[in-house]
Amino acid sequence: MLLAYRAGLSTRKNTLILSIHRLRPFVAALILGTLAACGGGGDRDPVLGFDDSAPAAPGSIVAPQAAAVALGTATTFGAFGGSAGVTNEGINTVINADLGTTAASTLVTGFRDGAPPNDCVYGAGTGTVTGLFRIFTAPPAPVASGIGCVGGTGATETIALQARADALAAYNELVAKPGGPDPGAGNLANLTLAPGVYTAAAGTFRIQGGNLTLDAQGNADAVWVFQMATSLTVGGPGAAFPSSVILTNGAQARNVFWQVGSAATINAGGGGTFNGTVISQSGAVISTAGNATVVTINGRVLSLNASVTMVNTVINLP
Repeated sequence: MLLAYRAGLSTRKNTLILSIHRLRPFVAALILGTLAACGGGGDRDPVLGFDDSAPAAPGSIVAPQAAAVALGTATTFGAFGGSAGVTNEGINTVINADLGTTAASTLVTGFRDGAPPNDCVYGAGTGTVTGLFRIFTAPPAPVASGIGCVGGTGATETIALQARADALAAYNELVAKPGGPDPGAGNLANLTLAPGVYTAAAGTFRIQGGNLTLDAQGNADAVWVFQMATSLTVGGPGAAFPSSVILTNGAQARNVFWQVGSAATINAGGGGTFNGTVISQSGAVISTAGNATVVTINGRVLSLNASVTMVNTVINLP
């Protein structure tokens, strides 16, 4: 009798242990689910090994965050040609912003601002600087202008010089930001990027073979900074394939910055939409002669030293 009782007790004990082992995964899931629903404990749990932070999406890219850069008086400029001027060869060019250079007015060609008889005409005057926006250069006054033209004076030169100084300060601030990843090994095409700082490992960024999408994830104040020691090329390969920078989920063109160590080329074949403020050391080329398809830029193209040239380009101040 005693032996039979002990045998039965041992069987029941083994069954209970087996049942507990089978229940362990379900109990663990219940505990994890309850803690997650309650918001977790804030710090990493030394036993369970998790915290209350959201998990990173598979394959996501983590970039250091950055604040927007102040542009000072350069804020109102859609195009700035350093000390070398701004030229336009397209009848469909419209600049919905100020335009400037620290060079003489003779180095701005293919634009007009204001309305007759107060308009200033620079070269052929085929492109238009709209509304109350103006062209700011050093003297002399542009030739063949309206009687009320006030361009090409010492006052407009002073404004241009200050805008250039403010753009340089913004450029230096962009350079000084901590570097980030280079998610496409230099080519940003066909990527969707969260806010942050991105740095070209080899010195150049390009958007070729597709579009770049910037996803603000619902934050209208989200900022992107793209740092490159040398060039930026948008569009291609070749001249016939435009690329665009697409903003989604609240992203704003005013919060996108492109720091370019040498020159920028934006859609040499025409077409496409670019978003953000480019500040380059050595100029920018937007489209090329003979292209009728308009390139749209929601932002600014500011060169510190060399010229900005464009063909059939629309620039909208963000």
